[in-house]
Amino acid sequence: MGTPGFAVESLKALVEGAYNVVAVVTVPDKPAGRGQKVRMSEVKQYALEHDLPVLQPEKLKTPEFVEALRSFKADLQIVVAFRMLPEIVWAMPKMGTFNLHGSLLPNYRGAAPLNWALINGDKKTGVTTFLLKHEIDTGNLLFQESIDIDLYDNVGTVHDKLMVIGASLVCKTVDALASGDVAPMDQDKMIAEGAVSNHAPKIFKADCQVSSGLSVMDFHNKVRGLSPYPAAWIALNDGDKKYTAKLFSTIPSVESHTDPIGQVVQDKDMLRVSLKDGYVWFEEMQLAGKKRMKTVQFINGFRIEKELILA
Repeated sequence: MGTPGFAVESLKALVEGAYNVVAVVTVPDKPAGRGQKVRMSEVKQYALEHDLPVLQPEKLKTPEFVEALRSFKADLQIVVAFRMLPEIVWAMPKMGTFNLHGSLLPNYRGAAPLNWALINGDKKTGVTTFLLKHEIDTGNLLFQESIDIDLYDNVGTVHDKLMVIGASLVCKTVDALASGDVAPMDQDKMIAEGAVSNHAPKIFKADCQVSSGLSVMDFHNKVRGLSPYPAAWIALNDGDKKYTAKLFSTIPSVESHTDPIGQVVQDKDMLRVSLKDGYVWFEEMQLAGKKRMKTVQFINGFRIEKELILA
């Protein structure tokens, strides 16, 4: 059960590992893009290419879907980047249903674990497989795999790393459940014993603004924690006009200075903003209504005639 490319990697690992995938469940086809052409999910595309039966329910509790799913007599269900399942679905197989989650649970339960790990400046993240139960992301843990987060990693680079190790972890989990060689861990007990448990709520546009009130590292971490999607944005003012722009890549430098906080100046082929504890250079950005570009291209096409101030 899955939808985006992140889930395809796990499905591919199962198919190429000769596991008996009896069916795939994904979202219905829907219009997307400027032309609003009807598009299928990446999981469905892969499934069709490998002659796997595909179910695309609008609602997961309808008798028609439940009976269709039951007809495949699956021993185990695997969820990777899909929707919340009702109990009638996740409790159906004799071996249960497990989920692959993009964090080291119980840390970062919720919809945006990769984003929040980077926004908070974490040095490590990872993937977890766990058994589903009623409350989201709270089921007993099966296995985890961790990776280091580099200073210049963003959501895109971390996503791609976790996608690959997550696929391997899915296969490891299937093997362990099939052989009975696994000891599920209670997340509540882990929290009681001191495990970190930050939340990872869905991110909205209003949450994506970066401003001059942030420290250098908080500014940099927020930009990379939202890059490439949904993307951090800034508000600039030159006294006469106001501009908004998305930021995709920055370079932080913690240092002392006497420049006005919020001042944005051209520094060689980049723009630099002064913050309370140093500077952040804008490396890649996108002015509203324009294409995403390196800041040097932005500077070449956008003459800065007056002092820019970051809100």
